[in-house]
Formats: sequence, C-alpha cells, structure tokens
Amino acid sequence: MLRENGLTVEANARDRNLGRDELLAGVQGRDALLTMLNDTIDDEVLAAAGPLCRIVANYAVGFNNVDLAAATRRGVLVTNTPGVLTETTADLAWALMMAVARRIPEAQAFVRGGNWSGWGPMQFLGHDLHGATLAVIGAGRIGTAVGLRSTGFRMRLLYVDQHNNLELDRIGGRRVDLEAALRQADFVSLHLPLVPETHHLIGRRELEMMKPTACLINTARGPVIDEAALVEALRARRIAGAGLDVYENEPALTPGLAELDNVVCIPHLGSATEATRGRMAVMAAANILAALNGREPPNLVNREVLQARG
Repeated sequence: MLRENGLTVEANARDRNLGRDELLAGVQGRDALLTMLNDTIDDEVLAAAGPLCRIVANYAVGFNNVDLAAATRRGVLVTNTPGVLTETTADLAWALMMAVARRIPEAQAFVRGGNWSGWGPMQFLGHDLHGATLAVIGAGRIGTAVGLRSTGFRMRLLYVDQHNNLELDRIGGRRVDLEAALRQADFVSLHLPLVPETHHLIGRRELEMMKPTACLINTARGPVIDEAALVEALRARRIAGAGLDVYENEPALTPGLAELDNVVCIPHLGSATEATRGRMAVMAAANILAALNGREPPNLVNREVLQARG
C-alpha cells in the first residue's frame, strides 16, 4: 500500500527485534515510522528521526512502547490498530484458559516423551470450565469479547471496570470490584492497558486473594502482573495455574517461571493469525497515508497534536 502510493519504504526484513543502535540509525530523516510493540520509541528515537517525522504508526492496539508525551510535544502523531485484533485475541485467551485448566501442555509432553502406558483414573486431573466463575478484569473491546464467549460454557460472569458494560450485563454479567472478583473467580482473565495505575495490579496481595483452584490468564501486558510474585504463588500452589502470552520483561522470563509445570507460556501470540496481522498492517499503512496527506489518521491516540496545530 505504501509503495503503491509513491512512498519509499525501508523495512527490517528479518523476523527479529532491531537493536537500539539499528533503530536509532534506521529512523533518521524519516517522514513516518511503522513500529512494533517491542520497539521503544522514546524522545531519543524521536530526536533521531528529526523534524520531518510526522507519525509513529504502532503495529499493535497497545502503545505503551511509545513515549506519548514526547511525541505530542514534538508534534508527532501516534496511531494504533484497535478493533481488528479483538476477536482473535479473545480466542487466544480462551485457548490459554482451556490449556491451563485441562493441563494440555503437560499431557502432550507426557505422551510425546513415551511415558504413557494407558488410561489412568488420576492422570492429569484438571478443572472444569463449564459452570465455573469467570472474572474479566478490564471490560473493553477484548475483555467484552472474552466475557461474551462465557455463555457457551454456562459460566457465572463477573467483570471489573470503571463503568457498567451493557453487553456483559445483558448476558448476566455483574460488575464488581477487583477484590470481589479475585476472591470469587475460578478463572481470572486480564484485559487492561499498561498505564501507571495498572502496573503490578496483580501482586502478592492479590494472588493471595485468589482461590487455590483458580487460574490466572494474561493476554494484556506483562507488567500488569508482578511476575516474581506469580512465580512464588505458582511454586507454592497458592493458585492452580496461569496462562501467559505476555511477560513483565519480555522476551525474558522471570527466573523460575519456565521450570513450573502449572503455567502455560506462549510467545505473545494474541493477534497472531494471518488474517488479523494482515488487517493490522493495512490499518497501520492507512494511518500513515492519512497523516502524510494532511488528513487525520483514523486511529489517532494523541489528538492534542491536531488541536495544537489549530
């Protein structure tokens, strides 16, 4: 799309993160940056890009990797890719829920390792999803989609949010505070943006509120959980399990996490389907084209830039 509209495009052709020096060198003199969620776009990077840079189009719904204040101060538009990955990420949250509850990775490793000698009544006993209580923490687009899926499992639905969610209320969901959700839920699924108020929202105190049979699912952002406290809780079996798509110091794991058999760890796959990643790419390109043609990008997150321009 970008090349067809006359832009010269330089891209990282390797499926790996750019190093800091590579990033600083690569952004110099660019009119637009199309960034990944693991690219830290701070004031230093924006300064390296220089005064020609008009937009940072983040290839993700979250944009905590971009220093929004610095971009706004420099008059640089910042956009994201909301909406298109909602259903795909909700699917993955449920995949993690089922994998943790029924101990799928453990059981598969057992079979593949040649250890299975036949059916046994006590092998890999897990937890039922049907009829259980699900707590959705953060009832935005993705949290709502996760909650709506709970009807198929006849679950009791709780949600934590600043406002009532009519879609979830309509299917019998009940808005409660965080403590009530943690104490009552069999499954806790996190769907919050990473902002100062949500950093380590789930820490040692919150994990101790959860049932010993409960499972914690995170497809939001890693630092929402105090990962060291989670390792401690999982190791002591204070909660039954966890399913993680995101990590506090991504891609590094907190020591001890990878050795635990009651956690499912996958490499940030929330939006990872061919169709969804394609739609995200189109959206990011559309945001860039709008900005470079003097129009308001459809997914602008720092509207103050336009207001300052008058």
